Amino acid sequence: MTYRSRLGEGGPARPGPANAGQEVLLHRCFTESSVTSLRHAVSAAVSAAGLSVELAEDFVMALHELVTNAVRHGGGTGTLELRQQADVLTCEIVDHGGPADGLPVRLSPTDLPGGRGLWLAHQLTGSLMLTQRPDGVTASVSACVTASPAVPSPATTTDAVTGPSPSEDT
Repeated sequence: MTYRSRLGEGGPARPGPANAGQEVLLHRCFTESSVTSLRHAVSAAVSAAGLSVELAEDFVMALHELVTNAVRHGGGTGTLELRQQADVLTCEIVDHGGPADGLPVRLSPTDLPGGRGLWLAHQLTGSLMLTQRPDGVTASVSACVTASPAVPSPATTTDAVTGPSPSEDT
């Protein structure tokens, strides 16, 4: 079990079965004034973890939306913890607020102005999980370090200028 922090401030990982085999890459409390520096720290951490450039950009943008959401709607402060277990990065953003109307947290419809942070985080990661607690909300997203876009097989590609590739029978 590894519970060390490679980047950032804050305490060690919470020991326990939920964190078994996970390494904390970044643990930081944030406020509105630290959102930009947190984004830079997250970007460095996911890059160092080996996330591809395209996936890293989406993951960092999703986390930025969740952090901004926590500042605006979650009491103005929160905590971000980025962990890695094997080839999966998981990030939790915890705040201590919630919706003013007392209704459950939900993704906003895309036909209304504003309120798209949660929706965007889900679109960028495909893995948004929201947990509403009595004292706030935890938003979790994850990304696979080894994920890569599908690449067509050389045997089935065709060059638009020269015709079939040399590996194809003609």
